[in-house]
Order: sequence, then C-alpha cells, then structure tokens
Amino acid sequence: MDLATLKAMRPSEYSDAADGYRATSDGAASAKECVENQIIRAMRQALRGEAATAAIQQLRALSEDFHYVQVECGLVATALEAFAYDMEAAKRKLAVALEDAEAAKFTVDSAGTVTYPAGGEKRDGKVPDGGAASGTMDPTVAAINRQAGNFDPNPNYRLAQDIADRITAALQEATDADEKWAPKLRALKADDDLTVSSSDWTDVERDTGGVLKGAADYMESLPHPPAHGTPGDNAEWWKSLTDEQRADYLSVHPAAVGAMNGLPADIRDEANRTVLSEAHGKAALGYEAWLKKHPEPEKYTDYINPMTGTVVKGAQVESQEWLEWQEARANARAPLGGMEAIQTRFDSYPSDDTRPYLLGFDDKNNGRVIVSVGNPDTADNVVTYVPGTGSKLGSIDGDISRAELVQDQAAVMDPAHKTASIMWLGYDAPQDLLGDATDAKYADHAREPLSSFLTAIDTVHHGQVNSTVLGHSYGTLVAGETMRDHPHLPVDNAILVGSPGVGVNHAKDLNIPADHVYAATAKNDLVNLAPPPAGTLAPLNPKAYMRLFDDHSIMYGYDPTSEEFGGRTFKVADGKLPGSDGLMPAHSQYWEGDSLNAMGKIVTGGTP
Repeated sequence: MDLATLKAMRPSEYSDAADGYRATSDGAASAKECVENQIIRAMRQALRGEAATAAIQQLRALSEDFHYVQVECGLVATALEAFAYDMEAAKRKLAVALEDAEAAKFTVDSAGTVTYPAGGEKRDGKVPDGGAASGTMDPTVAAINRQAGNFDPNPNYRLAQDIADRITAALQEATDADEKWAPKLRALKADDDLTVSSSDWTDVERDTGGVLKGAADYMESLPHPPAHGTPGDNAEWWKSLTDEQRADYLSVHPAAVGAMNGLPADIRDEANRTVLSEAHGKAALGYEAWLKKHPEPEKYTDYINPMTGTVVKGAQVESQEWLEWQEARANARAPLGGMEAIQTRFDSYPSDDTRPYLLGFDDKNNGRVIVSVGNPDTADNVVTYVPGTGSKLGSIDGDISRAELVQDQAAVMDPAHKTASIMWLGYDAPQDLLGDATDAKYADHAREPLSSFLTAIDTVHHGQVNSTVLGHSYGTLVAGETMRDHPHLPVDNAILVGSPGVGVNHAKDLNIPADHVYAATAKNDLVNLAPPPAGTLAPLNPKAYMRLFDDHSIMYGYDPTSEEFGGRTFKVADGKLPGSDGLMPAHSQYWEGDSLNAMGKIVTGGTP
C-alpha cells in the first residue's frame, strides 16, 4: 500500500460497514425468531396433515437460512471491525511519523522518502549537506543505516532515517492487514443458493477460526473476560462491553460465551445454538461418511430349522449381519438424533413460558447439554434436574422430556408464578450401571460445574428466586456432593429420586434445612439392591463405595429415604418389575402419577 492511499483511507468507514452487517445479522436473528416462535409454532398447533408437515419443513429450512445469515454477517462485521482496527493502528503510526517530519521541516514524497536540509557543525568551513533517506524493513540494512547515522556529520540524517523507517513500517503494516483480510473476507462469501447444507455449517466453523486468528490484535484490545471468574464476575464483564463488542465476542467465541455462567440466558442460548448448528453439520457429514463406509447388508437370510439343521423353504429371518449393522448404524446416528431432538424444541413449544433455552452444549465424548424449559432469568421458581447413569447426547430427548414434565406440573400447581425447569447434563455421566456408576469420580468432577451453574441462577436474580435441585439415580450423588462441599450454595430444596446415596449420611449435611430435603425410591427400583446382603463379600472395588454394611446404608452413604437420614419422603408408585421393557423400568417411572405431583409441589414451594 502506498503513502497516498493510507493517508486517504478512513478506517471509520469500515467500522460503519461493520455496523451495517451487524444490523443485517440482527435482522436475520429477528426473522429466525419470528419463523420459529410464531409461524412454525402456530402451524404445529393449528394444522395437521402432509401439506402442513411439508410447509413446516420448508419453514425450518427458511429459519436455517436466516440463522446462517445471522452468523455469517456477524463474522463479516467482526472481520471488518478488526480490519479497521489494524488500519487505524497503521494510519496512526504514519500520522505520527509525518508530524515529526513536518516539525523538523523535512519533506516526504509519495514513495515515503524523507528529504532533510543541511545542518550540523561546519567542517572545512562548510555546513554538512542535506540529503534523502529511504525506509527499509530489512533488519540488516536498517542496522547499517543506524550505524551510518552515528558517523554522519549532519544530525538531520539520523532523524530522517528514523522517520523514513517508521513510514515504511506503517505502510508495510497496512499492506499486511490488507493482504490478511482480503482472502478472509472473500472466504465469507456464501454459495449462490438458498440451501444451507451441513457442509455450509462446517464452513462456518472454519470461517470462525479464520476470523478469530486474523482478529487476534483487535480482540486483545477489548476488555478480557475474567479468568476463572465467578458468575458475578462474568456478569459484570458482559455489562462492561458495548453492544458492538458483545456482538464480536458472540461471533468468534460462541462456545466460550455459551458456557459462561452469569450471562443472560438469551445470550447463552444464541451462542450455543450456533455451536449446535455447527456440530449438527459436522455430525451429519460424519454419518453420511459412515453409511458410505458401511453399506447395508442383506436384510433377510434363509431360516434354518434348529432341530434338523436344514433350510426351511419359503421362510426367511433377519440376518445376524443386518441386525448388527442396524445396531451400529443406530449408534453412529445417535448424537445426530440427540441434536435434532434439541432443535425440535425450538419450533414446537406451546407457549412463551415453555420456550427452550440452550444454556450449554458440547458434542465431545458423550456430550454435555443444558436445556431450560422457560427463561430461568425471569422465573420465580427454578428447578435444575441432574440426570444420572446412561445420560448422553444420543439419548437426551428423554431427559429433556422429564424437565418438560416437571415444568408442566409446576405450572399446574402454581399458575400465578413462572417456573423454569432445567435439564443439566453439564458433566460426563457414567454409562455403565454395574461399572462406571460404582465410581464416585464422575460426581467429583461435576461438583464445581454444578455449583457455578446454581450460583449463576441466584446471581441473575440477586437472591430472589426459589431454587430446587432434582437429582435422579447417579445424579443424586452429583447433587449431594455439590451441596455437601459448598455450604453457601444458593439452593432452597433438594429432591432425590432413585438414589444410590448422596455422599452424606444425614440430610443436614447437605447444608439446607433437613425438612427441605425430599427423597423417594420406588419399591421395585433395583437401586434398592445397592447394599450387599449381610455376610457377603465386599465389592471388588471397595474404594468406589461408602458402605456402612448396616440396614440403612447403600452405595454412597445412608439411604436418603431412611428415617436415619433425617429428611422427608414422598409417595411414589411401586413401579414395574424388571421384564421385557428393561432391567430397571421402575427406576424411570418417577415422572408420572403421585411422584410427579409431589415434585411439582416441592418445586413451587409447597410440601407433598
């Protein structure tokens, strides 16, 4: 870039352009919300049939278009703002160098060459001649020039050479910025079609990485988020940002913003839905690749009479190879199905009080998901459900449904107040009932994340909220350990269902009044078999247990439904016995009948 171009450039024009793209991004976000929250929702409630289904699918595609525009325009805005920042820095350096030249009465030509006058002490009766200095970016040449300046009899030379080098550095900085951002901005150009494909969303992830790398200096200039900040620290940092700075953080750090406890629910939701769309695109492409690599085998094979070992003519059965392929295919698609189950909530909720908010999302390993049914920032009652063994992204639909059932029941119990019901899978849950679930390490790692999340709920409400923790199965241990180790945790009630123990022997050790600790375990829930029968050998992994080997101890401390535990219990059905529908059907039946009714009362501040 030459001197005249840099002098004439107005970085503010690029900032203005960034504002325009932000406005477009906001407009697309509003359009997406309108399509999802009004049009699709109204159609689902009022219309049925193939035509309605097809129309809703088209509207979902339109919503996806708007979401893509929102995210990409946000990235363009950040890129333009960062480009303006880079150019402004180069322009300031040039301006200072030119001011120094003018003050010294030097002249600067269009190439950046600095001409200086005669000056210095006379030699042989003559003042040393003036000359011209040209800047260089070559460190070796610059060192030689500096050395020459030390011996030049005209002191103007040294100053002129310094100014020339600074002009050259400013022009080079501007050139580098131009060359850096031109291809990055071109990369943000979308395909010329109306279909946002899975590959488009994977491109968004790459685009974000490219913009973030290029905008490092600009982002470094903004107020930094607190390192390991409390929810209160995070909230104050977010408040300190301008609208433009918030938009830029959202565009290049969606995962970090989405995971930050203390930020408004709608901001976290917006950030995490971008992360969800990118992960969905990647998972869809991965599933397509899996299908290509694992073609479907023949579904049927001849039936062989087990008595005679001969083929029965005209009879066929599903082949073992096909059955194994089906199971493998289901496993390969499970995370994708989980993401689709989350997305379905955004265009099918019945009322504003049940609008879903995606407060956390990570598809790594078994996945982490936090979904609130209703806005926790404006609710009077907030219940945080912690699921247990076997919970993962691929099966998240069932856990979200449980949160929805609790929210619905709470609305019936207390229609005068709003209730937000949160499904908090913010930890790596154990997956093996007889293996992983006998180890407390999963709960140990979940204590701090859950504590921070619950504290954030209270922070947003300034202490004016009725907060309940609902743990199920291994999730009761997560809840119990968290409450045990955080004496000032802002929780009002605890509900513990199907519990193998909560890490303490008495309700008072959960640091809330014992009469606010409620527990229930169905008669036919196999979790009742957690303690070993009297006289049997200790488990193979005794360090994973907290057994007392008496009539009221279970896997992780006293049974919270026992009198010795000191809390309250509530009525639940006996539950189904193990059978064709699974090994532990009773373990999953707490979200119905008397049990659900009791939980609804507790969550809204009543007693069952």
